[in-house]
Amino acid sequence: MITIIETERLILREFNINDYKDVYEFGSNIEVQKYTGNQIIESLNSAKELIENVFYSDYKKYGYGRWAVIYKPENKIIGFAGLKYLPEFKETDIGFRILPEYWRKGLTTEASREIIKYGFEKFGLSKIIGITFPENIGSYKVLQKIGMKFYKIDEYNGDGKEYNWYKLEKETYIKQQNDKN
Repeated sequence: MITIIETERLILREFNINDYKDVYEFGSNIEVQKYTGNQIIESLNSAKELIENVFYSDYKKYGYGRWAVIYKPENKIIGFAGLKYLPEFKETDIGFRILPEYWRKGLTTEASREIIKYGFEKFGLSKIIGITFPENIGSYKVLQKIGMKFYKIDEYNGDGKEYNWYKLEKETYIKQQNDKN
């Protein structure tokens, strides 16, 4: 498989159909799915369908999507992270889900920093957004660590709930990078 992003501890690559057991592992985990608004994956077949109908479709249609996150010390898929185009909003969202035993190790932040860079530099995106439930403290802390700023409370997927929306514009990202150097 072709590596899209590699960090000190992680490899991000496109999912392939053989990853279905790993997708099932994190997709059926109640803690992982708690703040996603998505249904729990209930079967290995459903995991295969997610890979074929969502991940592959996004790669083909937009050139990017949610990528497998491989924890290099264990050579194990621990979740996903990546970009997703949301046509209903004409926006590109950063998203991530990893197994609870890998939380609070900085892995999501490590991956997300590189995903933001990749989105702006490789795909020429002008803005990337992040959407979280207000009570999802872990996710919004990651979004803040990677330079995103809260800008509104709004619905997301028609479920009538309120979500916190964050954004990072390319100009702001470039300024942040220049300020570091």
